[in-house]
Formats: sequence, C-alpha cells, structure tokens
Amino acid sequence: MRNKYMQDHVPETPSRLASGTPAFHRLNLALFAAGFSTFAILYCVQPLLPEFSQEFHVSAAVSSLSLSLSTGFLAVAMLVAGSLSDVWGRKPVMVASLFASALLTLLSAAAPNWSSLLVARMLIGITLSGLPAVAMAYVSEEVDTKSIGLAMGLFIGGNAVGGMAGRIISGVLTDLGSWRLAIGLIGVVGLASAVAALRSLPASAHFQPRPAHPAELLRSLGEHLRDPGLRALFAEAFLLMGGFVTVYNYLGYRLTEAPYSLSQSTIGAIFSAYLIGTASSAWIGALAGRLGRRRVLWAMIAIMLAGVALTLFHHLALILAGIVAVTFGFFGAHSVASSWVGNRALTGKAQASALYLFCYYIGSSAVGTLGGVFWAHGGWFGVSALVTSLLVVALAIALWLMTLPPLKTNQSAQ
Repeated sequence: MRNKYMQDHVPETPSRLASGTPAFHRLNLALFAAGFSTFAILYCVQPLLPEFSQEFHVSAAVSSLSLSLSTGFLAVAMLVAGSLSDVWGRKPVMVASLFASALLTLLSAAAPNWSSLLVARMLIGITLSGLPAVAMAYVSEEVDTKSIGLAMGLFIGGNAVGGMAGRIISGVLTDLGSWRLAIGLIGVVGLASAVAALRSLPASAHFQPRPAHPAELLRSLGEHLRDPGLRALFAEAFLLMGGFVTVYNYLGYRLTEAPYSLSQSTIGAIFSAYLIGTASSAWIGALAGRLGRRRVLWAMIAIMLAGVALTLFHHLALILAGIVAVTFGFFGAHSVASSWVGNRALTGKAQASALYLFCYYIGSSAVGTLGGVFWAHGGWFGVSALVTSLLVVALAIALWLMTLPPLKTNQSAQ
C-alpha cells in the first residue's frame, strides 16, 4: 500500500510550453518586450554616430566606440552572466539586467562630456549581459522542442523591433530636439519593458541550478569548444554580426554626405528595414524547424551577400533594397544559428549560448570599429569589401555545416 501511495503521488514534471497555448503566448510577449528593450538601448546610438563626431569633434572610428564599447563589454560579461544564471536562476538575472540597463541609459543622456558618455555606454554593455544568453537558455529549457525555433524567432523579432525603434526614435528626436532627449526617452521605454518582463515572464519550471564551481564551469566550457559544430556556429556569430553592424554603422555617414544629404530623421526611418528582420527571424526560424537548420542557414548568408552587392550602386532605391536584403538574411541566419546552439549543446546551455553571443558581440565591437578605418581609406567600397570578405567565409562554414552529422545523443540538433 505504501508503494502504491508513493507511486500515485509522485510529482508530475510540468510539460514544456508549446506553440498555440496561452502560456506560450505570455512567454513570448514577455521575451519580446525584453528583446525590444535590449536592442533599443544597445543600438539607439548607431544613427547618432555622425552627430557625436560633430558635437565632440571625434572621427568616425572613435565615434563608433559609443556602440563598440557596449557590445565589447557585453560580450565578455555574458560569459559570467550565463554562468551566474545557472546558479541563481534565469528570470532573476534577466529582470535585474533590464532594470539596471534602463537606469544607466537615463544617466547617459545627461553625460557632460565624451569620456563620461563612453563610461556609461561601457557599463550598459555589462548590465545588458544578463539578458541575451540567459534568454536563449530559458527558451531551450522551457519550450517544447518543435516550438523552440518559433519562440527564438519571436524573441529575435523583439530584438529587431527594438533595434529599429531605438534608431528611429533617436533619429527623429535628435532632429526635433537633441540626442540627449532621444536617449532619455529610450531609457524610459527600457524601464517599461523591465516592468513588463517582471510581471509577465513565467518562472522557470525546468531550471536545474548548478553549483558555482570554477572547475565545473571550465570543464563545461571545454566540452563546448571541443564540439566542431558549436565552434563553427560561434564563428558564424562573429562573422555575421560583424558584417551586419558594420553596414549599419557607416550607412549614416554615407547618406548624410552628397549627393544624398539625408537628415537624421530620414536616416532613422531607413532603419524600419528592421521590420523585415522581425518577419524573417520568426518565419525562417519556423521554416528551419521543418526543413532543418543546415538547409536554411547558407541561403540566408547568400541573401546577405546579394544585399551588400546592391549597396554598391549609387541609386538610393538600390541601396535601400540592398539594406533590406542584408537585414532579412542576417536575422534569418541569426535565428537559425542561435537556436541551433541551444539545441546542440547537451549540458550548460546558458554557457553555450553565452559563448555564441560572446562571439556575436565581439564581432560587432571589433569589426564595427575596424569598419571605420575602411571607411576613412576606401569609403563605402572599402566597407563593402570588408563585409563581403566576412560573408564569404561565413558561407563556406555554413556549407561545411551541411556535411556535419548530428550528435548521436541529440538527433534533433540538426
């Protein structure tokens, strides 16, 4: 009787969240808001680089540090944040990250000089680290396997909308008032998104805390780096993000010059191409779930290459078409690669995601600043040559990934 009683009262493991359920919708709304806030705060300075060059009398490469410092420190700090979330839990780390980043953004709007603005942007990179890699691990733990691609695509879609909104808001408000007003409003939006995540993000049901032993973390790190598939995906993150952010970093410089001479508001409106990224991340994420990631990734990179080629033309319509193609391909590729990492890593998923995003943001920081040198010496042709070389390598890696067999213990890691 005792055994019968114990069998009847064994706690059931909560089912994972599947597409179409109310819980799945609540999770995605919360993650969409979090992704929105993260990218709005991170990239609101991108269209302001020419404005910073003019006000603070710095070069294009130095001005790009307002973004590159954030992404660089974000990359390093994520390696710690992902591991801390393995100990403390996913939601607490994500919510704290959102609140701290929003408050620092408000402070950066009042920065009295260039040095203090850079310090604020550096700290923002550190505090933002608690969201991206942790959110990827959260999705891989809480969402049904067949719905992971869609959930990750929607999260990245929030990134796309946030990046777009941050750029458009900063461009328009800079023309109407000042860049300080623009960044201040982004900080307020960030606070609202943090409150939304706090109230709506479901608590983890499948999270298993791990002890904070450095030796264990190093062992897990070594396991990830020994997997050739994960190494290839980490390289893809560096190459794709490095090329993508470089295009957008120096697009503003090109379009504010003759013969285009566009205003900050108009350049900000061009970032509405991010809506294409919102659509492609969710659509391509779901498509990869049906066809297999290895069959989709290389096609997205090929679309990016075609887009870069279009930007070499002088007609504004062709340049805009190229930007749309680059954006569509990038967000589709990122959706595929990021979900692939979470699915292929057998243990330490947050750490694996952190490694992916470490490479992702190091690419943004290093290549984004290097692009300023190519811009200074070769104009847009120099920038496009740099980006094209990165994408050609990324395409070769994607084609190699097509030949890589899945792990025997994880047949769904396609």
